[in-house]
Amino acid sequence: MLTAIIDYESGNLHSAHKAFERMARETDAGEVVVTADADVVARADRLVLPGDGAFPACMAALKGSSGLFDAMVESVEVKARPFLGICVGMQLMARLGLEYTETQGLGWVDGTVRKITPADPALKVPHVGWNDLVLDQPHPVFDGIKTGDHTYFVHSYHMVMDTATHRLAHVDYSEDVTAIVGCDTMLGMQFHPEKSQGTGLRMIANFLRWTP
Repeated sequence: MLTAIIDYESGNLHSAHKAFERMARETDAGEVVVTADADVVARADRLVLPGDGAFPACMAALKGSSGLFDAMVESVEVKARPFLGICVGMQLMARLGLEYTETQGLGWVDGTVRKITPADPALKVPHVGWNDLVLDQPHPVFDGIKTGDHTYFVHSYHMVMDTATHRLAHVDYSEDVTAIVGCDTMLGMQFHPEKSQGTGLRMIANFLRWTP
């Protein structure tokens, strides 16, 4: 099995690669590569899309990366390959992003990416640090995971859901902040699983074992 971490010059690729490699070894899940090659993305068995930065810039970079966008979309939409978006990679799964300018997303999850607006003025934006997950929907990615397990976040925008069943987990940051989304063969994590110690590594392993 081949897992491709898509390199479109956005995201913490080194840390993600190391974490996915480690869990692939532990679960006998085959090879993990970081790639900007559309042909590798097209033949991969599962895909990971990281992302750091602003929604419009990440979408533009992805679409401008020599066939990567088309290869990824075909693999997910036509071939139904398991897909995991991380941080802005998750946000790009939404219908629409409102960071700086209105930008169309991939439309895979029914939600809109908006700025976090906590009612409590003591809570700062960006939302940085550890927060406790609240599991909303059952999913194989939660094998060995429970409400109260914590993960590491760094973000100013979050996905506001229009379809409740697409939200698998959230955290409380004076308002509900979507933490994990899922639909069909697609998953997204707003936090960084590669930086989330045992909880994050367990979910990476669960994704690598997942057969939708």
